[in-house]
Formats: sequence, C-alpha cells, structure tokens
Amino acid sequence: MPRIVRVPSPRSRSALIGRRARRRLKELGAFGVVGGIAFVVDIGLFQLLYGHLEVGAVTSKTLATLVSMSVAFLGHRNWAFAHRDKTTIRRSFTLFTLINLFTLVLGAAIIWFVRYPLDQERLLVIQAANIASIGLNSVLRYLAYRRWVFPAAPRPGAVAAPGAPPAPAGGEDTVPAATREAV
Repeated sequence: MPRIVRVPSPRSRSALIGRRARRRLKELGAFGVVGGIAFVVDIGLFQLLYGHLEVGAVTSKTLATLVSMSVAFLGHRNWAFAHRDKTTIRRSFTLFTLINLFTLVLGAAIIWFVRYPLDQERLLVIQAANIASIGLNSVLRYLAYRRWVFPAAPRPGAVAAPGAPPAPAGGEDTVPAATREAV
C-alpha cells in the first residue's frame, strides 16, 4: 500500500507561520524588556563608577556588565526564554556566562580602544562607545542564547533517532513536509 504524504494547505501553512511570527515577536519583546532592564543597570552602574566614583573605565565596564549579566540571566531564564527547553541550571548558567564573558571582552575592548588609542576622556564619548558595544553585543547574545543556552524544546511525541544531529536553532519550526506522514 503506498504511503500518503500529507502536505499542509496554504491556509494551515499561513496560520503556522503566523503562530511562529507571534511567538518570535513575543520572545523578542521579552528579550528586549529584560535587556532594557539590564541595560539600565549596566549604564547606571557604569555612570556611577566611572563618572562619580572615578573608577577606571575598563574596570567600571567590567563590574557593570557582571551585575547586569546576573540580572539578565534570571530574567531570560524565567521569562524571556521560559517557553524553551530547560536544561540544567549549571549548564545554562555556564553557557550564559561564557557567552557573556566573550561579549564582555568585546565591550571592554571597544571601551579600551576609544579611551586609550583614541585618547578620549570625556564621559559622553566613552558612554557612546559603551552604548554601541551593548547594541552589538545584544544581537550576538540573542542569537547565542536561542542556539545554545535556551535551546528549542523538543516537539511533543518527537523522538530523535540515535546519532541524529541536533535540531537547528529554532528547530521547533523546521520539520520537512516529507516527514509528516499520515498512516
């Protein structure tokens, strides 16, 4: 008996795309809110340390980032990416920390470059470089969090074949039509 392959209708396909788009927008919105709170913590603490307590620019950036990173982890794990698969807290915090350490080094390097080789001392210039580094790092972090820290939850009833490669980022949305068969 030949197998019948069920192909989604254009209407169900557009509904699926609509659900995915709404889910992604909701996730991006929550990521933005958590990131906004972490941003305020980062900028405010940097301003306090560098502008008022006269702590060095790179040290201020490092301390501000470490505090805002902790705030962000809690917000992302418990709200922004709560709908995605929960790995162990040790694994997710380790990956989260490694990604944030990479972006911290990148942010500190940008601050260092503006402050020392470009010989800029004005708070406004240093703060503009800080904000630019936060913007760049936010894009990198969102992509890395989705891929490694908070991976897609497995589909209900889906069983991975032994030795099968892991699902791509956003794997909850990518199932080839040929694998959806009706019995």
